[in-house]
Amino acid sequence: MSGYGTTADDDPPLQTAVWRLRSRGCWADAAALLEPHAKHDAEAALQRAALLIERCLYTEQGWTDAEDALRTAEALARSDEARGAAACERGQLGYASTLLGVRDRADEARAAMGRAAALIAPGSPGRPLLDFRRGLIAQNLADSAQSARAAYRRAHAGATAHGQTLLLSFTWRHLASLALREGELAEARHGFAESLRIREELGYLVGTAPALAALADAEPEPEAARLRAEAARLFRLLGGVPTWLAAQLTPPATAV
Repeated sequence: MSGYGTTADDDPPLQTAVWRLRSRGCWADAAALLEPHAKHDAEAALQRAALLIERCLYTEQGWTDAEDALRTAEALARSDEARGAAACERGQLGYASTLLGVRDRADEARAAMGRAAALIAPGSPGRPLLDFRRGLIAQNLADSAQSARAAYRRAHAGATAHGQTLLLSFTWRHLASLALREGELAEARHGFAESLRIREELGYLVGTAPALAALADAEPEPEAARLRAEAARLFRLLGGVPTWLAAQLTPPATAV
């Protein structure tokens, strides 16, 4: 979710505008800015597809647009690296569809990630994102914490080496979630706090509410309540995005 930020033209004003829209959950608007470039530029097409796939994961909408954009990116890919990156996005789209219960595409997701692993070189800047997403599949579709942890650690090391700061916010958070599951509260708090710090520093507003809610799960009261209240405020500010956070922020019903 963080492997993109430049097009072949490397236009800083364009990328700044894309980032500002993406960070506020305006994926369709960000994708529209890239559309003129995406018709002929493989990297822009891939970035546009990634934005629309991220929208699916956060809003549970826009699946057809994401599929169309991904097919364009796949058609424009010429190098192994580009084909591998497109396969990684194909796997992410399948993962999102399966995770959110839209359609079971788990086999497609695994196959696509396997293709990506064969095409993206181990030392490539695209490898950490692939490793992270393979960890997501291991944790959330295969329920294999051990495999997920190994993949997240590889992704974390790779993101550190390549300076992929936003991706680090995801690896910190997911490593922390595994620590929390095993009762390692201090480790979980540290990971969740690092994830939140990075997102706040980057201005990744759409990812800040989930980070606050995750940290709340590892904190005692009343700090946990304060964090959840702030997460709920941001959630409402962004119009209920990400949609899957609603259940986590809804207080349990009081017995009568």
